[in-house]
Amino acid sequence: MEGIKMVDLNGLMNRIRPELDHAIKRVLDSERFIGGEEVEGFSKELKSALCLHEGKTMEGLSDDVFIVPCANGTDALQIALMALGIGPGDEVITPAFTFISTVEVIALLGAKAVLVDVQADTFNIDCHAVEKAITEKTKAIIPVHLFGQCADMGALMAISNKTGIPIIEDTAQSLLSTYCDDQGRSGRAGLFGAFGTTSFFPSKNLGCLGDGGALFTRDRNLAQTAKSITNHGGLKRYHHDRVGLNSRLDAVQAAVLRVKLPHLKTHISQRQKAADIYDDLLKNVDEVVIPVRDEKSSHVFNQYTIKLEGEVRDELARGLAEDGVPTSVYYPKGIHEQKAFEELGYKTGEFPITEKLSKTVLSLPMHTELSSAQQKYIVARLVSRLSEIKGEV
Repeated sequence: MEGIKMVDLNGLMNRIRPELDHAIKRVLDSERFIGGEEVEGFSKELKSALCLHEGKTMEGLSDDVFIVPCANGTDALQIALMALGIGPGDEVITPAFTFISTVEVIALLGAKAVLVDVQADTFNIDCHAVEKAITEKTKAIIPVHLFGQCADMGALMAISNKTGIPIIEDTAQSLLSTYCDDQGRSGRAGLFGAFGTTSFFPSKNLGCLGDGGALFTRDRNLAQTAKSITNHGGLKRYHHDRVGLNSRLDAVQAAVLRVKLPHLKTHISQRQKAADIYDDLLKNVDEVVIPVRDEKSSHVFNQYTIKLEGEVRDELARGLAEDGVPTSVYYPKGIHEQKAFEELGYKTGEFPITEKLSKTVLSLPMHTELSSAQQKYIVARLVSRLSEIKGEV
């Protein structure tokens, strides 16, 4: 079968192309390419999307939400750390199984990343490991809501409330995912901690036509600090209160996001339906473990990631590629095994779950344009290739 894509951006954009063309023309006609009405409008609309049907707000937090747009998701993480005053000598706890940017920003500020393992079922941060890793130098915790569902924010907020350590939620893969536990905690990913951060990289569930990002917080003062950091450390032109960055969401990207945001819930629903089809097709394949859906979190399926029994992943991926089925590996190495972070001093074997996942996870095509016929073909070829591999052993 031809035409299967890992992510089908063209198919999605073609369906909303007239809206996109109109939005981009609006920006060109306005001559306002940095900031302005488009960025302000998107901020208000994103706030509404985050708060709508949120359910109960956590005790002691404001009912308001402040959005701070920025240039990309990596900057969003760095700005959050800067707003919290993280710097040399500080420690920040984060998972070993994540994209590099989560740890990179800690190093850029001269702080130390303290890595912990993840849960084998949800791939999200192990909260018990977080508790054990806390020292007097711990100044923040960054959980990553991986692949589309929330980490255990109830347990993490209990740790935060007990220790006073702020939490920065990385929601780059889980925008509009909702967490709800039996303790009455309920809300959107990114609205529990001191900050939530996200990315609008084109392949995200809500993606622009380049780079883009945002922070969200319920703390007005933190929002003001973060906003100043995005604009060279100042809220007033030529008045700089702190050392900041040049990290702004441009008007064209904001206009594109304003077009796509009203469709986001529908797009998430399409991904969830595709995930249901995969689940049904794969549930009886012995060598495959389908994604676990945490009962405390909705799953928005930025990725559909399976685990494979045994180390057959790479051979399977090569075979599927020959059959016209693209796949991807998120992530082939834990952070502790990356050359860039050798100085952290971690050794192979310290994070066994991360290391096993890095050898056994495989993400299948997942996007809004995926047809059931394509999914049936993908799974049929996967089963056939697994049978061939098994027969060779």
